[in-house]
Amino acid sequence: MSLNESDTGDTAPMVISDTIMIRPDIDITEKHKQVSYVNTPKSFIKSKMGMDYVEYSYMRDIADKYYPGWSWEVLKSEALSDFAYVVHGRLKWYDGGIWRTGDAIAAHRIQKKRGSDEYVDIGNDVKSANTDCIKKAFNMYLNIADDVYRNRVEDVSLTDKEVGILNLEMEGLSDEWRAKISNSIEKGEIEKSNLQTIIKRIQLIKESEG
Repeated sequence: MSLNESDTGDTAPMVISDTIMIRPDIDITEKHKQVSYVNTPKSFIKSKMGMDYVEYSYMRDIADKYYPGWSWEVLKSEALSDFAYVVHGRLKWYDGGIWRTGDAIAAHRIQKKRGSDEYVDIGNDVKSANTDCIKKAFNMYLNIADDVYRNRVEDVSLTDKEVGILNLEMEGLSDEWRAKISNSIEKGEIEKSNLQTIIKRIQLIKESEG
């Protein structure tokens, strides 16, 4: 899909990736979480000035797979003096049964030849500003490459299976302790990271009560 390709159709088709199937009717939160947890291949991760970034071609491919029909519109582009070129763009994508839009702004420094006011390639600077802008929108709104840009939110809450394990461990405890631990579970005070610690504590309490 080109950056100027128009949207067509009123509904999004089913998309099948290498790992998961995305349906148009899937819960929005769940869909974005699934995309967020797609690990970016190392071959598409580059580094510049100590900062990691992802190649546009990879992010575009992921957008095509999980958000088919997306489009990109440049709303405004201008040079900020001769220092940088700025692009204000708008991403449009199909999500949760409706079309959504989100804006992004990015700037790219205009390169000059060393010791001269002569530009290296102003066309390339404009292109880079647009690419940086759309990549920013891909990550900000579609959760693409969250692992590289450190926007992935880890789910630390207990699963139903883990809650079931705690309930089994609590068998034989006094009503007072069962109530305390159950209350902590309901409040979300017990997380994956401290699950084993809580289990060991339950075992110690059972030994002391026994």
